[in-house]
Formats: sequence, C-alpha cells, structure tokens
Amino acid sequence: MRVILFDLDGTLIDSTEAILEGFRVVFKKFGKTPASDDEVKKLIGLPLDIMFENLGIKEGVWDYVNAYKEHYRKISKQKTILLPNAKEAILKAKEFARLGIVTTKTGLYSKELLEHFGVMKYFEVLIGREHVENPKPHPEPILKALHQMNANKEAAWMIGDTCLDMVSAKEAGIKYVGVEFKYESQENMRKCAEIIKPDVLKAVEYIFQC
Repeated sequence: MRVILFDLDGTLIDSTEAILEGFRVVFKKFGKTPASDDEVKKLIGLPLDIMFENLGIKEGVWDYVNAYKEHYRKISKQKTILLPNAKEAILKAKEFARLGIVTTKTGLYSKELLEHFGVMKYFEVLIGREHVENPKPHPEPILKALHQMNANKEAAWMIGDTCLDMVSAKEAGIKYVGVEFKYESQENMRKCAEIIKPDVLKAVEYIFQC
C-alpha cells in the first residue's frame, strides 16, 4: 500500500495570520521593531529558531521561540484554516494510502490543530520539530515517519509547498509532488520539483493515477 506524507503549512492548512501575529507580538515583547510581514512570510516553513536568526535575533533566540509558542498556542485554532480541498484530499488519499504528517511546526500544536479540524484520526504518525534533531530539508523527519510506520521508501510520496519539502523527500529517496502556495515562488518550486500541482487534492489525484 502506498504511503503519503503531507507537509502542514501551505499544504493542508493556512496559519499565516497566526504566524504573523506571533512574530509581531514577540518582537514587541522584547522591545524590538517587528520584522515586516513579507520578511516573515519568506521564511515560513523553516524552524522557528532559524526564522528568528534570519530576522536578526542573534542572542537569546530560544527565549523568542518559547514566547512565540506561548502566544501561538493561544490563537492558532482561531486564526488557522484548512485550505480549500484539504479535507477532500485527505479523504481521497485515505482510500488508497497510509497517511502521515511531516512538519517543522511543533508537533504537539500541530496535533491539536488537526484534532480541532477533525482530521488527525486519518494520520498514523505526525513528526514535528521536537521529534528530530535535523528538520527539513534534512531527510531525517521523513525517514523517521517511514520508520514509525514500518513503511518502505519505494511506496512513499511527499506532498509539500516549499523546496524544503522537496529536498527532504529527494534526500530521503522517496517520490514527491509540489503544490503551489504563497510561501515559495513558482520559480523556486520549478527548480526543486518536476511535478507541481495547484493544490493538495490535485497532488493526491496525481499520486492515485501513478
């Protein structure tokens, strides 16, 4: 049976509003001028510590990360939505594949979000930032998910919206499909993925036909 691993932000959910608010609140808390929304958006998909470092925080970065998580958890359910066709994609995928989540978000909060949307029950495994030493684009998260599922790489696919997802899948030795979203430019995605679909449902349908 095939295995499909999904990225979360930009693939199944849109938590942009919650992420941007979290960064604004934390910068203000520490007396810093908030980074612009566009600067933050360009970094979504990377681990939080790397995002803050790229936004100029060189000392006490984990204080920023922890403060962000504290605020994000309060607002995430109210300020996150399932993307159009996401639930349909999950249900379609479940008909012919075993499913997992591989994300750089905190796994605990990701699980709470998916339970909030009523879809966590469809996934066998969720690998978040705290579950690995090396997040995407390293292959470790994908390999760990496959190990926990006792699945072989030949049957596995990754669906994601950034080059982080595509590189991680390639390095892990599995097949992958990109989806279009605002976090990664189409130009960059074309450099990372041979197959790019307009949304996650189209990506699932493509895998079904392969």
